[in-house]
Amino acid sequence: QAQYVESGGGLVQPGGSLRLSCAASGFTFSSYGMSWYRQAPGKERELVAAINNSGVITSYADSVKGRFTISRDNARSTVALQMARLKPEDTAVYYCTAPAVRPIYWGQGTQVTVSS
Repeated sequence: QAQYVESGGGLVQPGGSLRLSCAASGFTFSSYGMSWYRQAPGKERELVAAINNSGVITSYADSVKGRFTISRDNARSTVALQMARLKPEDTAVYYCTAPAVRPIYWGQGTQVTVSS
């Protein structure tokens, strides 16, 4: 089964930066697109960014476009999310997954808190 281990979260001041990383296993990583989701308290999980299997095509939620960058390393089966100019509304637990790998599994996520 697919497994995901997210890391890199923490407490950061508004305007700061963080780099999240996700290590994936249990499937042929290079064959699947990857996505980052986030879930804030009391809200539904939302798609933040996605990248295709080769890393050439990326897409972002309007709320993070121009501030976040998704990338992947197929040799290491990892996907990263570089976050810049963070805002308090970016506070959430961040998860990665390969949406096309079924059933969908979720890791434990990594907490990002943006606060002064």
